[in-house]
Amino acid sequence: MTPPDVTTPAARQAVPPAPVRPGATLAVTSAATAVALMTYTAPMVTLPATAASLHTPLSAQAWLLNGTPLGLAALLLVAGSLADDHGRRRVFLGGTLALGLTTALGALASSTWLFTLSRIAQGAASAAVLASSLGLLVHAYPTAAGRVRATGVWGAFVSGGIATGPLVAGALATWDWRAAYAVLGAAALLVALLGTRTLSESRAPRGGRPDIAGALTFGAALVSLVAALTLGRDGWLRAPVGLLVAAAALLVLVFVLVERRAATPMIDPGLLRRAPFLASSAGGLFTGLAVIGLFSFLPAILQQSLGMSAMNTAWLFLLWSGLSFAVALQARRLAGRVSPRHQLALGFALHAAGVLAMLGAIGAGSWTRLLPGLVVAGVGSGLLNAALPLVAVESVPAARAAMGSGANQTFRYIGSCAGVALTIAIVTSSDTPARGTDLALAVSAGLAAAGALGMLVFRERA
Repeated sequence: MTPPDVTTPAARQAVPPAPVRPGATLAVTSAATAVALMTYTAPMVTLPATAASLHTPLSAQAWLLNGTPLGLAALLLVAGSLADDHGRRRVFLGGTLALGLTTALGALASSTWLFTLSRIAQGAASAAVLASSLGLLVHAYPTAAGRVRATGVWGAFVSGGIATGPLVAGALATWDWRAAYAVLGAAALLVALLGTRTLSESRAPRGGRPDIAGALTFGAALVSLVAALTLGRDGWLRAPVGLLVAAAALLVLVFVLVERRAATPMIDPGLLRRAPFLASSAGGLFTGLAVIGLFSFLPAILQQSLGMSAMNTAWLFLLWSGLSFAVALQARRLAGRVSPRHQLALGFALHAAGVLAMLGAIGAGSWTRLLPGLVVAGVGSGLLNAALPLVAVESVPAARAAMGSGANQTFRYIGSCAGVALTIAIVTSSDTPARGTDLALAVSAGLAAAGALGMLVFRERA
């Protein structure tokens, strides 16, 4: 008797899918997320040493920080759409493997541009990890209660990665700043190996071909925008900046036209008329602008202005990021009493209050004056990191969870690129570092207040 052809659709449907292991899925995706965020935050405390080693001028130091968010912003939505349509496990494992390899290669960079290119590649790989992770979790936790718990833990590991990244980098920087990238690369490869043994495949039912035209136009638009934001700190009226902004606007227009005609678009244009999706996108954008933008460069300010070591700076910022981790882990207890949208508003308000409490600390030469503000801002950051992933997956149909995550985090890292460039421009263009830092803190507080107001404006709809 001739055996059945296992390549036919009917035969493939007859093969039972691998069993879903919710606990293992949560553990592996959270671990990979933590490693991705550790890689993202590593340069925060090693920026002075990295810039000195690579002979990076002040005007180009923003690229050392903005390389990874550029890769993230350009590919998060693309990665999320590919994960939903063609396999979340496949995209997750590919991204984790690529993250390990590109992070290890970053340790070998011998120039500013080689290091920046490795950071962009790390961001692209992290995009695949972060976008597919929430898609895997929504599949593993189909109930509302389970989803609240899973996204809360995942959000806590975002904070955990932010907390431990500077510590690992600071500890290894006493020997060599490059060592942190070798260690983090090995950690990502280990998580990829664990993922092959624990994760089950899932995808959206719509199928279809990859939206290549949409991916290319959207990615090119974001690269142009982020490049303009990074170069703009040296002068917004220069021709290259204007050309990049114009190119970004034109490519966005082309992207919208492409998506309207695509059979399986990366993002449904109808989502742009839904308040929950707009709230998710705005929450991500203002988190990047107000929170990530400031705290990405503040450690370097402390080292340059107060003479703190990389390790001491990392320990100080552990107060902020560690509290963020603890609060995000417990924030699920607010479910049913405080909506995610109001949780975001509260998080932004606490960040604004915290950074305003830090005004004058650099001018006084006292790191202890930062402590109350770091505590308050840390609680706010924890609320943001817990609510954002839940808002992201609830703002779209469950089958498009990875795309929803990708869209939310795309705006988050566009905001972070703009926030980093803005913070560096404010600090370095002021008369003194103390005055520049105070102005940057005030701007961050204002942006957070705008974010809080935006969350109250968007009303949740069924």
